[in-house]
Amino acid sequence: MANSASSRKRARQAVKRNKHNSQIRAKVRTFIKKVTYALEAGNKEQAQNCFTIMQKMLDQAVNKGLIHKNQAARKKSRLNSQIKAL
Repeated sequence: MANSASSRKRARQAVKRNKHNSQIRAKVRTFIKKVTYALEAGNKEQAQNCFTIMQKMLDQAVNKGLIHKNQAARKKSRLNSQIKAL
């Protein structure tokens, strides 16, 4: 339990940041799923549209330190190659 005023404040900030970061990670995962579902349905145009939005969200998550840059690059590369294969 936080005892000093500064440690209580840091605990509040950590909870707030954790909630915000969780929301961003959830949005990224949602758009990855949207691209995957569009690929499974064979809808190349929808997959491409969702992919461009997903790229932006992944890059933002990388800049905020939520996702490692290599993980984001790997996801983008694999999904893009699947879109091209359609």
